[in-house]
Amino acid sequence: MTDLRVETTPIPGLLVVHLPVHRDDRGWFKENWQRAKMVELGLPDFGPVQNNMSFNAARGATRGIHTEPWDKFVSVATGRVFAAWVDMREGDSFGATYWTEVDESVAVFVPRGVGNSYQALADGTVYSYLVNDHYVPGRTYPALHLGDPTVAIPWPIALDSDEVEISAKDRANPLLAEVTPLAAKKTLITGCRGQLGRALAPLFPDATLVDLDELDLTDAAALAAWPWEDYGLILNAAAYTAVDKAETPEGRPVAWAANAAAPAALARIAAERGITLVHYSTDYVFDGREVEGGHTEDEGFAPLGVYGQTKAAGDLAVSAAPRHYVLRTSWVIGEGHNFVRTMAQLAADGVDPAVVDDQVGRLTFTAELARATRHLVDTGAPYGTYNVTNSGEPRSWAGYARRVFELTGHDPARVSTVTTEEYSAGKELSPRPLHSTLALGKLAGTGFVSADADEALAAYLAG
Repeated sequence: MTDLRVETTPIPGLLVVHLPVHRDDRGWFKENWQRAKMVELGLPDFGPVQNNMSFNAARGATRGIHTEPWDKFVSVATGRVFAAWVDMREGDSFGATYWTEVDESVAVFVPRGVGNSYQALADGTVYSYLVNDHYVPGRTYPALHLGDPTVAIPWPIALDSDEVEISAKDRANPLLAEVTPLAAKKTLITGCRGQLGRALAPLFPDATLVDLDELDLTDAAALAAWPWEDYGLILNAAAYTAVDKAETPEGRPVAWAANAAAPAALARIAAERGITLVHYSTDYVFDGREVEGGHTEDEGFAPLGVYGQTKAAGDLAVSAAPRHYVLRTSWVIGEGHNFVRTMAQLAADGVDPAVVDDQVGRLTFTAELARATRHLVDTGAPYGTYNVTNSGEPRSWAGYARRVFELTGHDPARVSTVTTEEYSAGKELSPRPLHSTLALGKLAGTGFVSADADEALAAYLAG
């Protein structure tokens, strides 16, 4: 009996698992699939949803080479097979091969897009495979001829032998030169016409871009009809951000639908499909009390208004998805109407604004938020919540307004100050957190160096 171990192969992601088999006079016993132990050894936590069995009546039965659009975990229940795999995914590893003999002591994890084939080496061979998507009749996917000379699989029993039985369909499979590689899973960006969605798109150039009119995240039927099997990453940049309107009878249900119910629906889909979900949160989930060093990711929620409450609910829902990133941010500045553009315009028009000086935080430029998203996804950082803002000394809104005046060649002394209470008097406004600075240590621990907010502000105005 060997110890449980996992070894890599020349095909990226194709893993061979050596299983301990306990034998006695009655036969043998093995833990064929043991999630905790195998994941700890490096097997993906791929979330199987279906178990299939293949019975091969006679030695020589040969099947393949089939490329399914899901991950599978293959093992033998009785008998032996010669198994061969060919990488059919687009990319540098297309056409890479690996083969081995599989009996009760060996299992193989086969990633999506890797073609697999099996030749029974004993009568009555049964092999089993777990898959992480349900079989859909009629779905087509790449296949490869068993005798393709390019991959040159050394079948133990020659394919032209009288012992070998191959289906007519498998005999008609194309050669490698005729195969269209299986495309990688796609990225979906929701809220693509918002300021964050526009910043994400250039960093994910092959992404599918949707807004409310293409995919209504609050419509259960629309979500059910979307081809989620084609996607591996969702960047949910859709949100209801009308902070003050969220307090009104008209705005409240819309805010809850967009900021809480929609992320919850995406989280369920992501969990069921093994999709990575990136969601964007806000400092409004906190009450704005002053915290030395800034609010950390594990601070308890205490939102002051409806907008913050809906965003906190969305955060909790998304955290239920196994593969999730919640990027919490503050004072977002992107393309279109925003605080910085307003101050620059007022400066140019000769208007001297009064700006609140008791709300303190850091600006977050959408380019920085998009860059952090790309970094976390590409580096495979641990899933969870990360604070993302630009770095540097926190300022008040009035402090940033003065900096805008200065950078645009105007006298910063033209900006006067008011308190939040004074500014809000007589207005129907949602309560604002006074201290919005977010601690950036966790993000820095992933190797991300946050760009300075003052430098980013200067570049933004110069552009």
